[in-house]
Amino acid sequence: MSKKFDGIPADEDTKILFRLEARLGKFEVLYEQWCWEGILAESIIFANDDILGMTDEEIEQEVRKSPLVRNGSEMKIKRSDSGFTFVNFNFELQ
Repeated sequence: MSKKFDGIPADEDTKILFRLEARLGKFEVLYEQWCWEGILAESIIFANDDILGMTDEEIEQEVRKSPLVRNGSEMKIKRSDSGFTFVNFNFELQ
């Protein structure tokens, strides 16, 4: 993994099942599949510096362009002080 995504905070209760650096449009992102307390979900993670000036709605529109996001999937966006923005989607109860 490149150094761009070093320092992503890890929640000790979250199990990362799959992680891959990728491109989403013009953005370098980190894709994750994860499980937490019986919830299986996916995330696309942006470096905050790459999305300066973008609203949450603009970020959501960008992520919804991905074929990974199921139609009608709820999205949760969390801008972290750690330098990363997490866009979580495709939530399933296990």
